Amino acid sequence: MRLVKGTFLFALGVCLLSSVFITASAQQGRERSTKKARAAAEQSARAARVFDQIMGTREKSIPQDLIDRAEAVAVFPGVLKGGFIVGGRGGSGVISRRVAGGWGAPAFFDLGGGSIGLQIGVASTDYILLFMNDRAVESLLNDKFEIGGEGSAAAGPVGRSASASTDARLNAQILSYSRSKGAFAGLELKGVVIKPDNEDNLQVYGMNARDILTGADKISLEKMPEGVRVFPLTLSRYSKRH
Repeated sequence: MRLVKGTFLFALGVCLLSSVFITASAQQGRERSTKKARAAAEQSARAARVFDQIMGTREKSIPQDLIDRAEAVAVFPGVLKGGFIVGGRGGSGVISRRVAGGWGAPAFFDLGGGSIGLQIGVASTDYILLFMNDRAVESLLNDKFEIGGEGSAAAGPVGRSASASTDARLNAQILSYSRSKGAFAGLELKGVVIKPDNEDNLQVYGMNARDILTGADKISLEKMPEGVRVFPLTLSRYSKRH
């Protein structure tokens, strides 16, 4: 009798511990999800703010004809770059692809890379990249995409009256822009690597970057988490195809 009672109590204790563990794990999962959603909204808001500020500077904005031609737009706000002789970059941002009537859900990406040259100091830099065609977007969706292949990227012209008049700009798959928040020498995008942050993408959307940007089931504005809508809505204010 004692053995049966002891076995019952042991089993009951195991069940209670399992229940507590499951409840705690579920709570931790909800907390992680809430934190990810908050971080995603903050990232989208920062990217939207950077794009809005740059476009609001009339003589130093991205030419309208280039935005209208772009297939996707990436914004990496506050990328840290620093070093002495050997420099490095690191940051994260969002990329939205054009869809009928506006822009799609922003996918989350990381940016990193290094360079060697006469560099000293630390700076925070905002990067904006225009992906000018489908091929450029597809290249981006490799596991690790490095900017700097010959003919694939070029420095974008600045100013609303500027135009893509040179062959390099006309043929470039990617046009890059930057806004430096501190003094730093040797600014260049060659060697920069962009890769999807699919941990964030899966947490926020339940989809990876490839499905978000190229999948048949695009996420409509109404189905996006409310916090991330600010980025595609901001892009739509400056360029929208009907």
